[in-house]
Amino acid sequence: MLGSLIAKIAPHSQPSQFLPPASTFAPERDIPDLKGKVVIVTGGNSGVGYETVKQLLLKDAKVYLAGRNPQKCKAAVKRLKEETKGKEPVFLRLDLADLKSVRKAAEEFMSKEERLDVLFNNAGVMMPRNEMLTAQGYDIQFGTNVLGHYFFTILLMPALEKSTKHYGVKARIVNTSSIANHAAPGPTGINWRTLKGGEERDKVLNSTWLPFKSELMLYGASKIGSIFLSNILVRYYGDIVASCSLNPGGIRTELYQHLSYLNRLSVTLFLYPPTLGALTQLWAGTTATLDEMNGNYFQPWARPGTPDPRAANEQTQDELKVWLEEQVKGF
Repeated sequence: MLGSLIAKIAPHSQPSQFLPPASTFAPERDIPDLKGKVVIVTGGNSGVGYETVKQLLLKDAKVYLAGRNPQKCKAAVKRLKEETKGKEPVFLRLDLADLKSVRKAAEEFMSKEERLDVLFNNAGVMMPRNEMLTAQGYDIQFGTNVLGHYFFTILLMPALEKSTKHYGVKARIVNTSSIANHAAPGPTGINWRTLKGGEERDKVLNSTWLPFKSELMLYGASKIGSIFLSNILVRYYGDIVASCSLNPGGIRTELYQHLSYLNRLSVTLFLYPPTLGALTQLWAGTTATLDEMNGNYFQPWARPGTPDPRAANEQTQDELKVWLEEQVKGF
């Protein structure tokens, strides 16, 4: 599986996903004082999200660590408090694979805070079993990585707008994609028939003849979807927020938990620690100028990159926006 993925996306590494140059960005040196700033990091209990939360705490931001597993999240909060010598994030229970949970989490946050200064849409699911679906029956990758984050972001828009008005500077949204956006299917990057469980989706997945093609197709669609989401936010909410997307790099995290043991073992040889994975999104969310980050896509480590050209298609962006709006009606 991983060999197929690497072969598919390696030509798009700029220069290389696997041997990126050293970063000139150092969080401890370059991130400004964030005292008074309110930030949410989805998937903040592990991996890249955990390291992002840690660096933000060290710069005195008030950070909401959003995740779905209370035990794991509370353990992460405790560990972060120890590692930052007393600085503690606020746990926000959020299951992006359940639209009811997404609304509940947004309402809980809005009951505690008036402003949201930076939103890191960091959480993600990668290559689970094809039959895994969200609570509402969507493919769990697209449902979590795109639909869940879209709904969460829209529900938080009043708090983001208050931040923009308060500071006179646009609030920021950082959307974590992947180099796998190049593995998205078809001419648009989205096969609409695979987004929700059922006979049509099963027919498409079962008709694929290349080994692991369906896994690559579903994950790639969700990752180009994250870029579509960022571009939608720029086009439709650009007077309120600044938004960007990025590839954090090949990072050793729980994202690979659904892969077979042999695949996990082999791929770790090519992966970097989460501290490096957090660099690009930390830079985009705290240090880059708005002109540098807004509407753009970045690659390891904190450098401009080029996503799949299909991500720039405004017609597909518009179609996705309409689809997303329809899915969250009633929630």
